[in-house]
Amino acid sequence: MPKLVPVAEAVAAVRAAAPLMPMQDVRLDKAAGRVLAEAIAATRDQPPFAASAMDGYAAHTDSLHVEAPVLRVIGESQAGSGFKGQIGVGDAVRIFTGAPVPAGADTIILQENVRRDGERIEVLPDGRNTAPRHIRPAGQDFKAGDVLLSEGQRLDAWRLALVAAAGRDGVSARRRPRIVVLCTGNELVAPGQAPGPDQIYESGSSALIPLIKAWGGKADYVGVQGDDLKAIVKALKGVLKDDAPDLIVTLGGASVGDFDLVRPALEQLGFEADFDSVKVRPGKPTAFGRLSDGAQALMLPGNPASALVMAQLLLKTWMEAALGMAAGPKFVNAVLQGPVSAAGPREAFLRGRLSSSLHGQLQVEAFSDQDSSLVNVFAQADALIRLPADALPMNAGSRVEILPLERL
Repeated sequence: MPKLVPVAEAVAAVRAAAPLMPMQDVRLDKAAGRVLAEAIAATRDQPPFAASAMDGYAAHTDSLHVEAPVLRVIGESQAGSGFKGQIGVGDAVRIFTGAPVPAGADTIILQENVRRDGERIEVLPDGRNTAPRHIRPAGQDFKAGDVLLSEGQRLDAWRLALVAAAGRDGVSARRRPRIVVLCTGNELVAPGQAPGPDQIYESGSSALIPLIKAWGGKADYVGVQGDDLKAIVKALKGVLKDDAPDLIVTLGGASVGDFDLVRPALEQLGFEADFDSVKVRPGKPTAFGRLSDGAQALMLPGNPASALVMAQLLLKTWMEAALGMAAGPKFVNAVLQGPVSAAGPREAFLRGRLSSSLHGQLQVEAFSDQDSSLVNVFAQADALIRLPADALPMNAGSRVEILPLERL
């Protein structure tokens, strides 16, 4: 008997089934977007010395306790080439931002607060503050032994800078999961081809493939297969023949109509389902399981909105788990900007548009037309509004859970 499961159970199933990708050594200049398979620890303090935060003159505050300080300039400290001597009372060293603070100095006098004459400087009134100032202490950013990044974190530009600051030229990262995408449907033609009078352009893969890449995977597109069982089986066998994918994702043909042939095709390859459909709107005809050779398969509906809602909920969860990340949808709260109807017996996900109130409160407005075939609505949406099963109608001002969508 077909197994219909709630969204939470479907999420848990794909999260538990996802195989953890093996580790790879990755050069730092190739590591953007990769997920760490190790923690990154600091091997030394950063900065490794007390450094000047400003251009000016390094001195000791005891030199500033006289009415009109005049100091003797005894050297210079540059970034990468510090002053090697010792500063005493009455001495100053010309110093630049990022340069090591000389021994004996505990303050930086800003260059605009002195008047220099040869090897002497007169400290002007604005520079006579006797409190230590403008020095970055050693280890201000991080200290030797500090864990800077944890296993399971994705490396964005700022985290890459942190890895580099720790002196690493490479990291251990999870291999990108290889995901094959296959579309089915007699009604579909590829963009750029001439459609028949009863055909439409296939658009789901144009969203799904860049999402897979953005979420950390490698996507291979098999193309569109017609509603022909032998052709679908042949395409699937071709995918599995050589370098088997970690996951097969199908678009369309996942329901129970006469021309929904993906499930029968997968069953010829030993497919056993963890679940056959999900108690959700849109996206009910979604199934997940594995073939006899161990490869896993996620069957998504053909309607673009249905497919992309379920990709956000299930495919992204599978990928996060495979990459060793904290897996599962990350909901946040928002305030409705307009009314929404009752959810019905299935959990519902409405496409919505985000905004902020004058006080910074996150707000969301559901689009008036939520038909699951509408690509245009999804292109404008930046959030999914979650309505629990059997939720009553809600008015503007009600608080709801939303799943923000990444706009690449």
